[in-house]
Amino acid sequence: MSETHEKDIPTIHRCPCPECRREPDGAVAREHRAINRIVACTDERSRRLVAGFLARLYGHGGITLLARITGLDRNTIAQGRRELDQADPLPPGRVRRPGGGPKPVEIRRPES
Repeated sequence: MSETHEKDIPTIHRCPCPECRREPDGAVAREHRAINRIVACTDERSRRLVAGFLARLYGHGGITLLARITGLDRNTIAQGRRELDQADPLPPGRVRRPGGGPKPVEIRRPES
């Protein structure tokens, strides 16, 4: 039996939009909860792509709407939309392009 670590349990964002606050059991609130359950179960790359795809489906204002629903940064969602259109997707198993993300501690603090 494996231990469950606190960091392994995904945090599900609660949508703060007026519709979800007004009717927490309504159809829109259920849709927003479903979106946030999906987002909570994905890795960084999948999260960007899912949010970017949904923003495209919502059309004009989709990035702003998805940012509110999911709590993701607008730039992250826009990047996901751009990645969906790219001809050269990331290789399987990669979350970031080579060299992306924070630098290893050995490079940031060589005296350590």
